[in-house]
Amino acid sequence: MLELQAITAGYDRKAPVVRNVTLSVAPGESVGLLGPSGCGKSTLARVAALLHRPDAGTLLLDGDPVRRWRHRAPRAQRTAIGVVFQQPRLSADPRLRLIDLIAEPLRATGRRDEVRERVAELAPSVGLTPDLLDRRPHEVSDGQLQRACLARALLVRPRWLICDEMTAMLDASTAAALVAAVEEYRSATGAGLLAVGHDQVLLGRWCDRTVSWEKLTSTEPGE
Repeated sequence: MLELQAITAGYDRKAPVVRNVTLSVAPGESVGLLGPSGCGKSTLARVAALLHRPDAGTLLLDGDPVRRWRHRAPRAQRTAIGVVFQQPRLSADPRLRLIDLIAEPLRATGRRDEVRERVAELAPSVGLTPDLLDRRPHEVSDGQLQRACLARALLVRPRWLICDEMTAMLDASTAAALVAAVEEYRSATGAGLLAVGHDQVLLGRWCDRTVSWEKLTSTEPGE
């Protein structure tokens, strides 16, 4: 279970954008988090991905509380979560070839010997052809780069996926292909999904249930 309990978070302690929010995702479940731009849902997603320490509240992974964040978190917790952001060009090192971009999590965990085999296995599943793997971000489209970012998120076989507006900048066909790739992975592994977005139709079709940000933040403590 991925559990966010009474989370308060933001970038100014005096004015947090997330206040006392509780949300959970069961293994194998897909949950949509629906809300307008700027409401705080992306900050909550970063907390869930171990990328932003909350000011208050608790994040639990399978019952174990998260006590350290980002690179200081234990490897078992860091690799349990894969995340894909809205803007691939802001989350990709422009100096890296796509194969090296995808391989970052394996290299960061000392598993360089697995890179070639794992990338070759993943690339077709996200729609990347071998010739694209040797290109750098400026040599590919946004959709192709986002495919690489999704492959990077899946590389270490996470038990939880967080997709923060993953398809917002993509055309309809590429968006559908990436959603299909996520669902194929979840079907094969039983991974849980938190999909953050503002497209109610997409989240309604993609997810088992959708939670609105307005309802999530209007719940009183103890309810």
